[in-house]
Amino acid sequence: MLTCIGGALLGALVFLFARTETIDFRGDAQALSLLREMKDFDARRDSDALRLANDLAGTAIGIPDRGPAIYRIMRELEQGPARDAVAAQLPALRAGMAEKEAAYDTLKRAHAESMAAYKEADEALAALTAPAAGARARGSERASALIAIAERLRSALQNSDVETTEENLRELDRRAATLLPAALATDPFLAEPARHAEAALRNFSAARGREALAWRKLSFMTVGGRISLTASTLARSIENALDEKDRWRVYLFAYGIALVIGVGYLGVRTVGTLRDLRHANDDLERRSSERARDLAQTLRQLQDSESQLVQSEKMSSLGQLVAGVAHEINRPLGFVRSSLSNARGGIARLRELDVHATRLVELHRAHDTDPLDLDRAVATLAARLAQLRSENVLDDLEALSWDGLKGVEQVVELVANLKSFSRLDRSRVASFNVNDGVHAALLIAKPLLRKVDVEKSLGDVPSITCSPSQVNQVLLNLVTNAAQSIDKPRGRITVTTRHPTPGAIAIDIADNGKGIAAEALPRIFDPFFTTKESGQGTGLGLSIAHKIVLQHGGRIDVRSQVGVGSTFTVTLPLQPPPETGSHSDAAHNLHA
Repeated sequence: MLTCIGGALLGALVFLFARTETIDFRGDAQALSLLREMKDFDARRDSDALRLANDLAGTAIGIPDRGPAIYRIMRELEQGPARDAVAAQLPALRAGMAEKEAAYDTLKRAHAESMAAYKEADEALAALTAPAAGARARGSERASALIAIAERLRSALQNSDVETTEENLRELDRRAATLLPAALATDPFLAEPARHAEAALRNFSAARGREALAWRKLSFMTVGGRISLTASTLARSIENALDEKDRWRVYLFAYGIALVIGVGYLGVRTVGTLRDLRHANDDLERRSSERARDLAQTLRQLQDSESQLVQSEKMSSLGQLVAGVAHEINRPLGFVRSSLSNARGGIARLRELDVHATRLVELHRAHDTDPLDLDRAVATLAARLAQLRSENVLDDLEALSWDGLKGVEQVVELVANLKSFSRLDRSRVASFNVNDGVHAALLIAKPLLRKVDVEKSLGDVPSITCSPSQVNQVLLNLVTNAAQSIDKPRGRITVTTRHPTPGAIAIDIADNGKGIAAEALPRIFDPFFTTKESGQGTGLGLSIAHKIVLQHGGRIDVRSQVGVGSTFTVTLPLQPPPETGSHSDAAHNLHA
């Protein structure tokens, strides 16, 4: 009887536990990720369409074909274990994607027609301008007006923005209508080129209008909204499944409590066993206390070791950057030295001129001066002055002095930024503008950015209350990691500052490096974890940056794609976290 009861209780426990663990969200998570990836590709194709429509210069803008990637995602969605709510939306998504692909092909054909019309109109205007220029050379004032009209029309062709096409084309047609009257007023022989140019302009206007219509049709398509709606539906389905799982966990918890009560009731009837258990528990507590003391001591040792390793990493990074900055300082110093060396030659020439001028003054002041001596002194001084002017000695001295001063200012700027990064008051909390930190970090990291194009998009962000040196260290670590991740002959790093919410600022540091694999993303902030080759990193840079940002009450978000690049977003509050209390408390917490 007792065996049956125990088996039934155990079976119920296993059933409840199984209900809390059998729900698998891997397929749903994969489908949700694919929908977000599709949304990203769709947004990029919209951007590609705008770039294509606004490219009238004929340059190769290298727009990739995003269709295969989108259809690859569609195949994975259709073949994957998606929920019914997602599967029902897939036919509409495929049809919408096909319709948008057709609209994109239509836009490309319309753009090709616009390009051909643009070239024809430009050549026609050039053919009209050439004889008009000849007429202007013969003294025709009306030819100048005709040339000005033609040049304004060529400029209007180049500035034809697809987003404001209707207004631009109306203005283009209005100006084109003035070509023939101006040509007839200048020279009747210019009438035929003017008619040809006007016809080419109207042809371009019609082609550009068709292209603008194709672009608007593409931009107004709602397939992106359908993707977002499908993703929202899937997310709600996952949330409902999680809610169900939580309900079974509540049942399991309640059942566990009931089992504990039953075990307690049985325990009352086994006093002797409890006595033995009490003794065993006392012994266990004693051992646990000893183990806890050992663990506490081990934890303190690990914390001390971690602090030493973190400080070692900071000093190692600073040492590497100082070595690079030392090279940057040597360049302007060498330039200053060369300028001063060249300036010494010019000063010697001025001293020689001073000797001749002094001689002339002495002869002029003397009462018994021989006029011939005075004339010779004047002639000698005039010759020296003429020689100095012909050799531009004074201009060269002025240029050398300005160049030397510029080199010294570069050295002063480098030294000031080094001092900002290496000062000891790292726990000081002050008002700080992150735009200044970005400039300083890029200047300090300049040796690593020689083969990298740096783009800065610094917004009008408010100052924050923080430890400036620690925020500078975060920026420097992220810029350094971005530079080291670039494996292309010419890389690009984009640094953006913005004010996304009233209570916070954000810094985006994006690169086009090799990116981070998806399986490595959850571990990149772990101490000693690195994606670099052996011997090229300690794995503490991102860990230190993450710790500093968390202590400031902020967060770091990462977006990365292998072969495309990574974007690190640092979000910091305008004020320290509320739990830090006063500024002195904040300083202590930030320094800990």
